[in-house]
Amino acid sequence: MAVKVKSMFYCSNCGAESPKWVGKCAVCGEWNTYIEEKVAVKPTKTMTSFGDTGDDKKRSVPVKISEIKTENEPRISLPSGELNRVLGGGLVPGSIILVGGEPGIGKSTLILQNVLRIRSRKVLYVSGEESRQQLKMRADRICEGKIDCECYILCETSLEAIFTGIKNFNPDLVVVDSIQTIASDTLESSAGSVGQVRECAAALLKFAKQTNTPVILIGHINKEGSIAGPKVLEHIVDAVLQFEGDRHYMYRILRGIKNRFGSTSEIGIYEMTHYGLREVANPSEMLLSQKDDSLSGVATGVTLEGIRPFLIEAQALVSTAAYGTAQRSVTGFDGKRMNMLLAVLEKRVGFKLAQKDVFLNIAGGMKVNDPALDLAVICAILSSNVDIPIKKGVCMSGEVGLSGEIRQVTRIEQRISEAEKLGFKSMIIPKHNLKGFDTSKLHLELVEVCKVEEAFRFLFG
Repeated sequence: MAVKVKSMFYCSNCGAESPKWVGKCAVCGEWNTYIEEKVAVKPTKTMTSFGDTGDDKKRSVPVKISEIKTENEPRISLPSGELNRVLGGGLVPGSIILVGGEPGIGKSTLILQNVLRIRSRKVLYVSGEESRQQLKMRADRICEGKIDCECYILCETSLEAIFTGIKNFNPDLVVVDSIQTIASDTLESSAGSVGQVRECAAALLKFAKQTNTPVILIGHINKEGSIAGPKVLEHIVDAVLQFEGDRHYMYRILRGIKNRFGSTSEIGIYEMTHYGLREVANPSEMLLSQKDDSLSGVATGVTLEGIRPFLIEAQALVSTAAYGTAQRSVTGFDGKRMNMLLAVLEKRVGFKLAQKDVFLNIAGGMKVNDPALDLAVICAILSSNVDIPIKKGVCMSGEVGLSGEIRQVTRIEQRISEAEKLGFKSMIIPKHNLKGFDTSKLHLELVEVCKVEEAFRFLFG
């Protein structure tokens, strides 16, 4: 029987199908996202039928929820403690994990250096982008020439050939680098298209669930910063991890966007070195500058990434505008929020900054969205404006409202403990933020403030 070929249109944002091109997707509401793909309709079964198929297959029947028995399966502990934390304690058998990030950020290095250190399990690393020699060179650099593991490399882009290798090898863990390079012979579209990514991911998901084998997918991202391919790819997998950071800096953050087996509030912090990624156990010590002399325009804030507190420096430089229009430059912080804080300083506190250039930088290349850093930002700006350094050993945490009040922040106990652990002597916090917290055993002074003026009065007299 001849193979029928027809055209289908897929939404590149959500993966919705349509027999004809439409301007606006009826599912996700995006405009001009439909692309045409050639689809081959074969009378045989599709590649998504991994394992046994047939009419005699056991059908699912409704079961009362109180009668369902749950079993706590032991997780597979990975060598990286930061990765285990983000995953919620390790890999769950039968789960499928998607790791995305910018090109060259280190996502392949992160996964490879973890599987190279697994001793008790067979790992199949499927690469559709690199050759065996390239992977061996990277592995030698990571392990410094001492490779002793059960990791096997398969350089293949055909999904059917990958499944053949899996059946013959029977691995305990499968890594696919990357999902956008894998294509099935049953579809005529090229690798990376909406149809190929969706169908290949669905087939790997079915394999993971039927064989109880965990699968790690490495994915590309598009120019908007989201994972390339249809949105249904993120819905299919059990966990989505985003590996982010600036390639010009050495720090990387592994952030959980979705996790069916754990919290999405955890993050992992790594440092890129010549021998791969190194875990950063205490990021606060590395993000704070070890300076002996006091400089104006530097304030230390206590922020949270997920549920992990650390201290970070907000650096500001305020100078008289050389041209008619004052400049506003921000790195690592929300520019619109900084403009709002400048308006609060001018309207509520009385500092005239309209004719001055303001430059703000968050040290270490970090990008912070925690509103509790507001107080550190305005204190750094004011310190640079009056050219008076902030007292050494003082940190702060508080959200600034439009009326100039200092609003309460979450997890204040963890923030205080982190500041005390690093040897700070004083910490400015919002008033009434210590309800039910025992401060008798603390070794640092807590300064409770209600207004921005009170914090300025404590810092600058």
